[in-house]
Formats: sequence, C-alpha cells, structure tokens
Amino acid sequence: LDCMGNGSPITRQQRYGTKPDGICVVVGSCASGYDKDSNLLGDIIYTNTEIQDKGQQGKLQYFFEMFPVGIGRNGRKPGTSDVKTTYMFTYMDAHPNRPALSTIMDDYWTLLPIYQPSITDPERDLDVKRVLFAYFPTFRDSPLKPAFNRLLAVGDSSGIQSPLSFGGFGALTRHLGRISCAVSEALEHDCLSKEDLGAINAYTPNLSAAWMFQKAMSVRMGQTVNPKFVNRLLATNFQIMDEMGDETIRPFLQDVVKFDGLVGSLARSFLADPLFMPEIVSHVGLATLLDWIGHVGMMGLYTGLDIVVTPLIEPLVDRMGDVRQRYLWRRRLDSWKFGSGRDYL
Repeated sequence: LDCMGNGSPITRQQRYGTKPDGICVVVGSCASGYDKDSNLLGDIIYTNTEIQDKGQQGKLQYFFEMFPVGIGRNGRKPGTSDVKTTYMFTYMDAHPNRPALSTIMDDYWTLLPIYQPSITDPERDLDVKRVLFAYFPTFRDSPLKPAFNRLLAVGDSSGIQSPLSFGGFGALTRHLGRISCAVSEALEHDCLSKEDLGAINAYTPNLSAAWMFQKAMSVRMGQTVNPKFVNRLLATNFQIMDEMGDETIRPFLQDVVKFDGLVGSLARSFLADPLFMPEIVSHVGLATLLDWIGHVGMMGLYTGLDIVVTPLIEPLVDRMGDVRQRYLWRRRLDSWKFGSGRDYL
C-alpha cells in the first residue's frame, strides 16, 4: 500500500510529466493569545476580502478556516481557551508565475488581524505553537489507477481527496471501511493484478464533479473577473443550501457531493440570481461546464443504480461461486454507492 501522500515517489513516477490541474495552497498556525470570550465556534470557510490582484502572479481569492483548541477536553467549555488554529487557503493553477508559499504566508500574517480582530499584531500578541504551510496538487485523472501489480495507492497518493479539500487523513476517513474491506478481500482471493486493484480506485463522478467548484473559486492567469465574483457565488449558494436544511449543507461541508442536494441547490440558485448564471459560465468556461454536466449526469445514474439495482443484485453477488467476479462486482457496487455520495450517513 502506497500511503506516502502526494509526494510519493511511486505516484510521481506514474504521473511523470503530468502538470497538476489545480493547486490548493494552505498556510496557517496554532497560537494562543486570542480573546477567550469569542473562542466559541469554528469557521469552515470564511471570506472577508475580495479577489486579490497580485499583478504578474495572478489573482487569488483567500479563504479562512478556524478551530478553537483546548475546549471539550476534560470538561473545558467554550470561552475558556485562548488557543486557536487558523488557516488561510486559496485555489490556483500550476502556472510557474504563481506566488511562492512565503508570499502567501506573508499575506496570512497581514490579513489575520482583520479576520481575528481581538489581535492587532500577530508577532506581539500571539504565542505561536506551530506553523503550517503546504500545497496540495490535484489531478483530474483521479483516483489514480495502479500501474503495477500488487501495488495500490491509498489516500493522497491516489488523488482520492476532493480538489476542494486539503487532503490528509481527514479526506481518507470516508473511504476507510470501503478500502479496508476491498484490500482484505483482494488479499484473501489473490486479486492483486493492477486490473483487479484498479477496481478499488474506480471512477467516482461526484469527485470529478467537485472540480467545477475549484474552478469557480479560482482565477486563471490573465483572466478579468469582478473582484466580488467568488463572494457573490458563495453567498448565494450557501444561503440556498442553508435554507434547504442539514441534509443538503452538511454533506457538502464534509466534502461529500450528492446528486439531489447538488441539483436542488443549483436550481434554486438560478432562480435566486438568474442574471449571475452567464457570468459563472464565462468564468469557468464552456468546455469545463460541459464536462461537469457529464459528471453530474453520471452522479444521477450512479444514484439510481445504488437505489434500484444494488438491493436486487447484492444477494446474487454474495452467492457467486467465482471469487474474482464476486470481488469485482462488490467493487462495482461500492463505486455506485460512493460515486453518488450515498455512503453519507
């Protein structure tokens, strides 16, 4: 099992010469010195600036994320800790003129007091415990199919994380049960060829559909865009998803795209702000939009297959005498369930 992350030398060998389709850059810190009384809740995605024009380095929309630290443990209540973990992240392409991590880190320290007004000077007001800075390359050709027998990429090395997420263990937890059972069955029945193992990292249309969101929240080099574009997009869609209830917004915030929630929120967003739709199409490009529509259609197909077909054929699959065919059919059923987001509970 290749669990060496996106820096895996095996993955790099397999993807050799392939430029990442997108980059998620994240910087941040864990520090004490914040106001305790306001350290009550976290932020999953928060914007307080418009798109930043970095000149020859392109345009970036910055997002913040924050989690209180030290509450909930040993009975400590919200409002008793002055420690927070704060992140600032952005999406971009892999153009060589894009800013360095150090430049984005400088912007983080500059913008942090605006995001957290209980401090004015991070260097003076905060006791920094640790600092994070990293980039997460993302590829449309994901999850990565094995190129060798007896070798399976797991987690970030396979590209199974959403292009919206930072990757890491959190992005893998949703798949732990599926992958554990599949690997156990593959070992038990010697289904270890690259073709057999490739069925574990099968096409998942909801993962491919998530590319549209990264595209919408990033700005291509040289692209002219309204500085308020991303904030307007997020404000409209999050308001709609919030009105639709927890069954819509919770899966999305936990990086699970579901067909009913996606189609429902998009339809309502169009009705809420119809004049914004042409601007979105212009921003992401017609080719990207058409590709995305194809993946959404496959999400609908996978949803139907999981609802209608899986209950009918699963008992037959379990009784198959050919162990390899049984293994492959179980992976097919897994792909319908996870590719439609119906694994979300």
